[in-house]
Amino acid sequence: MPTPRWLARDAAERAASPQLHSDVDKGDGSIKYILSGEGASSIFIIDENTGDIHATKRLDREEQAYYTLRAQALDRLTNKPVEPESEFVIKIQDINDNEPKFLDGPYTAGVPEMSPVGTSVVQVTATDADDPTYGNSARVVYSILQGQPYFSVEPKTGVIKTALPNMDREAKDQYLLVIQAKDMVGQNGGLSGTTSVTVTLTDVNDNPPRFPRRSYQYNVPESLPVASIVARIKAADADIGANAEMDYKIVDGDGLGIFKIAVDKDTQEGIITIQKDLDFEAKTSYTLRIEAANKDADPRFLSLGPFSDTTTVKIIVEDVDEPPVFSAPLYPMEVSEATQVGNIIGTVAAHDPDSSNSPVRYSIDRNTDLERYFNIDANSGVITTAKSLDRETNAVHNITVLAMESQNPSQVGRGYVAITILDINDNAPEFAMDYETTVCENAQPGQVIQKVSAVDKDEPANGHQFYFSLTTDATNNHNFSLKDNKDNTASILTRRNGFRRQEQSVYYLPIFIVDSGSPSLSSTNTLTIRVCDCDADGVAQTCNAEAYVLPAGLSTGALIAILACVLTLLVLILLIVTMRRRKKEPLIFDEERDIRENIVRYDDEGGGEEDTEAFDMAALRNLNVMRDTKTRRDVTPEIQFLSRPTFKSIPDNVIFREFIWERLKEADVDPCAPPYDSLQTYAFEGNGSVAESLSSLDSISSNSDQNYDYLSDWGPRFKRLADMYGNGQDSLYS
Repeated sequence: MPTPRWLARDAAERAASPQLHSDVDKGDGSIKYILSGEGASSIFIIDENTGDIHATKRLDREEQAYYTLRAQALDRLTNKPVEPESEFVIKIQDINDNEPKFLDGPYTAGVPEMSPVGTSVVQVTATDADDPTYGNSARVVYSILQGQPYFSVEPKTGVIKTALPNMDREAKDQYLLVIQAKDMVGQNGGLSGTTSVTVTLTDVNDNPPRFPRRSYQYNVPESLPVASIVARIKAADADIGANAEMDYKIVDGDGLGIFKIAVDKDTQEGIITIQKDLDFEAKTSYTLRIEAANKDADPRFLSLGPFSDTTTVKIIVEDVDEPPVFSAPLYPMEVSEATQVGNIIGTVAAHDPDSSNSPVRYSIDRNTDLERYFNIDANSGVITTAKSLDRETNAVHNITVLAMESQNPSQVGRGYVAITILDINDNAPEFAMDYETTVCENAQPGQVIQKVSAVDKDEPANGHQFYFSLTTDATNNHNFSLKDNKDNTASILTRRNGFRRQEQSVYYLPIFIVDSGSPSLSSTNTLTIRVCDCDADGVAQTCNAEAYVLPAGLSTGALIAILACVLTLLVLILLIVTMRRRKKEPLIFDEERDIRENIVRYDDEGGGEEDTEAFDMAALRNLNVMRDTKTRRDVTPEIQFLSRPTFKSIPDNVIFREFIWERLKEADVDPCAPPYDSLQTYAFEGNGSVAESLSSLDSISSNSDQNYDYLSDWGPRFKRLADMYGNGQDSLYS
């Protein structure tokens, strides 16, 4: 099979159509051609009669540049190969059908301002998908469409460079460039692509700081506290960032020790503050010369001038009405606690710092002297005692003295006085504690039973020294002795043995204590010593003398048993009483009595002695009738009245008194009475009268020979009755 011939049929990117032909082929149609391999039947087809190969669609070299195919000639009748299989490669010929592209665009770049011409900014790159080995389809050149005359681009490399000198960021800090890439070496008919490049000018320190004004003036009050801000000044710098950072300092002036300046890192301002108190009376104004300079200067731009500037700041001090000032911050004073009331302790002094020099009046802040121990002279400032002082109560008095301007009382200064109270020996020594001293019944003579010490509220300069001894009355006692140990302690010793609780269970030993003060003070302190039963080691077991009073045969265990029985009985009694109360049973066995009728109130005067409708008079008429004795469930009566006396022969006043007294005693002991105080009312008119019955209801119809002449002897009140019933001549019924 001969080599296929390539025939160019298309001017665009294409594949040549080859033709296959076998030497066996006589042109009579007995040979059949077949095609196989990459793209066969889909992209390439073959004419089985002539062996011509055709492409069925447009080919793109950028997708696939080569195809490998296999062709074979077959006998049409037998379908057997008449030639060996032939393999060939179809190469796609390139045409310029792809424009250059900036795969990394758009670009951003920066270049320092004031850079020289030709300073590289950034390199841009365009790619072309066409075959770089075939023709000029992939040969790209660069050009700048926008950004001139500030920047330029190298045609072959795409490097962008500065094209003008002294580009100033402060004038314009950003530029937008448009770069073009064109294939076919830029010739007509070539394809092109563009991209944008944003170029930012970065700052350099090419601007020195400058103060907007050559001088400043500020007014401040003299009362402004230390560390307060007086003023803020700022030098202008067109640069930014680190190039605009600067330092401030005071280079000259009369306020170098009074003021200081520091930089605010956020705003780059110079902050002027006070370092010492201002005093209008001492100095009314200050002048400062302040310099501002960049921290880092660029040597390339030193020719533009010094990168620093100075200005003058004048500070005017304004007068303020100030409170009085004491001559010392603290006045220490001392006074003896024995000083008399009214004695001078010390003097304080204050003055008005203002030019007016107003007079000052003094007083004590009573919040610091609540007990009013001290007084102060309002004009001179002399402090005196107002009360007796006691170092043991308060050793140091810290008081505040107020100084007030006479012309302006609102201006008040404060001074501080520490008064130390000096000690004198005004407290007698005493026992250091309450001692619980015991002595064993079997103690031996000379045995130490207690060691005592003393305390004293005073504080002598050389410390305490106490002297111990027994009082004169106790010196010759036969029981105990005292030994002064010369170290502010004393030992109590026994002088005999055989102490017995039955004879004496407690001893009282008076001890005389003297201090070393001048003059010395003394006191007598009584030591209580109890006699105890001790074990073999001398440890007290029992110190109760009453134990010997109990019968010899009654042991401690028996006492405990008796006490337990008594407690048990008490508990049982309490339980029984509680249970009965809970049952709420009536206290009196009276079934006929309604408990709701305990109190009966009558408001009826009645119709006379014979009117018994309102209430029962039987009890009052017959006082000798005994009430049935009722028994109470919860009280055992101690006294029972079996009879009651009559009152016929007793005078009227005695009758009533005895009646009330009997009712009172009856209520006190009567088990039927309520167990609480009560008010009882009795309507008792007496047991009889000398005149007997005075009723005249039956007198008119009576034929009685009763003589009523005695009525005239009873007085004027009975005169009318005497006239009616008497037998005299003037009688109405004669």
